[in-house]
Amino acid sequence: MPPLLSDHDLDPDMLDAATRAKAWPFEEARKLVKRLEKSKKTDPVVFQTGYGPSGLPHIGTFGEVARTTMVRHAFHVLTGGNVETRLIAFSDDMDGMRKVPGNVPNHDMLQANIGKPLTSVPDPFSNQYESFAHHNNARLRAFLDRFGFDYEFASATDYYRTGKFDEMMVRTLERYRKIMDVMLPTLGAERQATYSPILPISPTTGRVLYVPMKEVNPADATVTFEDEDGRDVTLDVRGGNAKLQWKPDFGMRWAALDVDFEMYGKDHQTNTAIYDKICRILGGTPPEHYVFELFLDEKGEKISKTKGNGITIDEWLDYASPESLALFMFQKPRTAKRLYFDVIPRAVDEYFQHLGAYPRQDANQKLANPTYHIHSGDVQPVDLPVTFSMLLNLASAANAEDEAVLWGFISRYAHVEKGTNSSFDALVSSAVRYFIDRVKPNKSYRAPTTEEAEALRELDSKLAGLEDADAAAIQDAVYDVGRSRFPDPNKKGPDGGPGVSLGWFAALYQILLGEEKGPRFGSFVELYGVPETRALIAKALAGQLVA
Repeated sequence: MPPLLSDHDLDPDMLDAATRAKAWPFEEARKLVKRLEKSKKTDPVVFQTGYGPSGLPHIGTFGEVARTTMVRHAFHVLTGGNVETRLIAFSDDMDGMRKVPGNVPNHDMLQANIGKPLTSVPDPFSNQYESFAHHNNARLRAFLDRFGFDYEFASATDYYRTGKFDEMMVRTLERYRKIMDVMLPTLGAERQATYSPILPISPTTGRVLYVPMKEVNPADATVTFEDEDGRDVTLDVRGGNAKLQWKPDFGMRWAALDVDFEMYGKDHQTNTAIYDKICRILGGTPPEHYVFELFLDEKGEKISKTKGNGITIDEWLDYASPESLALFMFQKPRTAKRLYFDVIPRAVDEYFQHLGAYPRQDANQKLANPTYHIHSGDVQPVDLPVTFSMLLNLASAANAEDEAVLWGFISRYAHVEKGTNSSFDALVSSAVRYFIDRVKPNKSYRAPTTEEAEALRELDSKLAGLEDADAAAIQDAVYDVGRSRFPDPNKKGPDGGPGVSLGWFAALYQILLGEEKGPRFGSFVELYGVPETRALIAKALAGQLVA
């Protein structure tokens, strides 16, 4: 990732446009500027993201860091880089493991450690890491490092055990009643009877205990409770012997770290007032918040670390670049979006479209361009001769399981050789992998209807005279057949007559490629080749593709 501020950002036109830019990172950054002016804070402005390592890291976690980084960069632009900032990626790894994730091995071993802090649960994958949390934390950091984020990793276990939270733990005991007054009205009667913001770690079993406190003694920083063996235990809450419940913990962390900005998912929204109140009770000032909508899987269900539904970080990167993933995160963060494999090709193509448009845009347009925020203002345009979607359709038509097959078409018709454009080379490799894994197993050809078969024969006849034609001429031929065979009276053609039914184009892709949709058909034929397309039509008419 480029530096948080570039010379391009400091261009007078860009600085002027930034003060009124409507892109959401700038809107959030302006709130932070006002906060700073009001507080007169001299310490670094702190951005924080939270992560619960109860399961393998998922894309939503990356999204929090990417989006927060975008706000951080916008803040640097607005302040001219004169205000120091920190981004803390905080792992709640001292939480007790509540259930066994469905997408990890060694369930019996994990089940035996239910209730223990995640940093005390053995690593189910191997002996490489000290604990389950250490393994998951390492996975998260590896990806954040791969993308080049500028962040500081923080572990709840380390903060509690090394005494960094000791002052806040004592303050929690001192203001115990005030915190209880905030929490109890939010709980049912049964939960109220046993609730405590303090969660002691059992000295006998090592588990995180959700038990009521019999005594709270701020003077010597102790609590008394009934341990799992039935005996009363008095425990010093400092040094990692206890932690806070998650809602008080949220607010406590804001106060302890003097957090200025944190974004989180909509599932936290109803608790924001609680977090704020507890932060104030503990002597802090609540940060600026940004609530984003949750990601959904293909079925419309919330993505969960423990379920393992949705796409993993590694799966996205198998087929596309981190920048395309960052684009998905930038777009409409307050709109619920389905995150599954079919969104990848569109995200890749949209990323390069925005990248290609950037040099032609004025300052206002550039600040609204997602690539400005993805690359922290240091945008390096790349021209692609062929879109990712087109490469996928080419791979589908050619059943290409080898890059060499695609490069044969690309070099012949797009006049691009492998090795001349590293971004495009990577895209070709990704297209082959995506085709093999995601497209080929789901290809479903259908036979043409009688009317469609006649239309295909007419198209074949027109293509016979277009072997040296460009995409526009080929597209005109496709339109001519469609207008005569499948007119749409609700649309107007270029001659004022009826337009073409979208069903004609859908039929071409269903019959010839075994897919529901594709790019502009004339462009596809130009790349694939007129003779090859005619051969494909012949196979479809003979029933060979369905067979």
